[in-house]
Amino acid sequence: MTPASGASPYRRAVADRLARWAARPARLVRSPWPRRVLSGAAVLVVTAVGVMIGTLLAARGTGDVGPLRVAFQLSPSMDGGTEVAVPPLGSLYLDSHDGPARLTVRLESLDQRRTEALINDPSGLTRAGDTAPQDIRDALVRLGLRTLGVSVLASMLLAALTFRSVRRVAWSGGLALLVTGGTLGTAALTVRPQALAEPRYEGLLVNAPALIGDAQRIADDYTRYAEQLQRLVGNVGKLYATVSSLPIYEAAPDTTRVLHVSDLHLNPAAWPVIKTLVEQYDIDLVIDTGDITDWGSEPETSYVSMIGQLKVPYVYIRGNHDSPRTAAAVASQPNAIVLDDSVAVVRGVTIAGVGDPRFTPDKQESEAGPWEEPATTVEGTGERLATTIRSLDVPVDVALVHDPASAAPLTGVAPLVLAGHTHRREVTVLPPAGELATRLAVQGSTGGAGLRGLEGEEPMPLALSVLYLGPDHRLQAYDDIRVGGTGRAQVSLDRTVVDDTPPTEAPVPSAPSVAPVGR
Repeated sequence: MTPASGASPYRRAVADRLARWAARPARLVRSPWPRRVLSGAAVLVVTAVGVMIGTLLAARGTGDVGPLRVAFQLSPSMDGGTEVAVPPLGSLYLDSHDGPARLTVRLESLDQRRTEALINDPSGLTRAGDTAPQDIRDALVRLGLRTLGVSVLASMLLAALTFRSVRRVAWSGGLALLVTGGTLGTAALTVRPQALAEPRYEGLLVNAPALIGDAQRIADDYTRYAEQLQRLVGNVGKLYATVSSLPIYEAAPDTTRVLHVSDLHLNPAAWPVIKTLVEQYDIDLVIDTGDITDWGSEPETSYVSMIGQLKVPYVYIRGNHDSPRTAAAVASQPNAIVLDDSVAVVRGVTIAGVGDPRFTPDKQESEAGPWEEPATTVEGTGERLATTIRSLDVPVDVALVHDPASAAPLTGVAPLVLAGHTHRREVTVLPPAGELATRLAVQGSTGGAGLRGLEGEEPMPLALSVLYLGPDHRLQAYDDIRVGGTGRAQVSLDRTVVDDTPPTEAPVPSAPSVAPVGR
């Protein structure tokens, strides 16, 4: 008897099942689906490589914009946006569109002959600016079409060399068209023209106002966008043509520029930066929200003597590191105004301010207090200033406190509250209380928090802000400026345009009850 003939039915069933399992991989290999998946993956890989090659070869070009020779380049990016490089002046960064493509615009050269002709012609720069939007749009359209065409062609050629199949070549070309066209389409559909009004600048401090220009409100329409673009082209043309004296973009005559500083903490490097900004931005007045010293001692009073060299009004309130001796030293400066639960009109702007109720130069914030009287607490100080403002016959444009914890009672009392103390820049809208909306702007440390700024791995940057007040003395825009540890050499500038919806106006009485200070 053979083993097969003597095997039980159970053993034969097991042997048959094992034979079927052994044959399954062979059938799987012969099945068309795995081959299709592998083929599709190969097409995707080849297409991706082709798109990358096409982008590297074609996603860059040059064009003439007025007297400037401009280089354009597209590169992959999840954040999108645009960088406008203006060597050696610095770069503007614009949140112009969403990803996945980033546009880099680099001003490569200037035609000296054309530039001189434009400068000598009173309407030359205006005409150059008039054509700038169309020049840039045409250059970007050519760049996009060239990138699209070369990416599709590169993908199809690579697929033809890899597969030698007409169908896979067609698939690769179609996918390349979909990917590249989708990327460019996403950027085009998410374009934000108003981003030109809110650039972030990185470069030399003295060049920032000349390159950025004056604060302008830009609506979501192409006409206003073109106007701002014309100004930018005109500014750059003038900068390149007049190296010895860089021009400042002229502001509207009814704009009031306020430089907000705070927490200098005896850093001598702060004064040259403040002086440069006062001169370059044509600042009308400086507001200091306290902690100009560290200990409030007699030797420190000599530090405030630099105030008198600024040649513009300097409005100051005392911080918790400033003593009454410090406030008296500031008040002795010819251009200084010290506010302590008081009001002054400075360059037409009505300002109310109150000093910090604490003097805690050697204590941590958690150790300061408690106080016996509610009026001497941080919150009580804000209540006291709010009561003072309400008792006036005129509305207040700006209220000053040192600690932002004092700002809550000022909601609905003043449209803008300035503070410091935290060494961290932050701008918020306070919860509404009444008809008047109130915005709180907390400044970082203009002195890099003094010696404390050296305690971390890197020095704390110096923080300042230029506030642009309109004819009604309401905040229209502001530039946040950060100066790095190398002093005046490198800065970062972010412009923010305030929401177009104006807050409700408070009733305006016939005559003020406070004396004007300044011009």
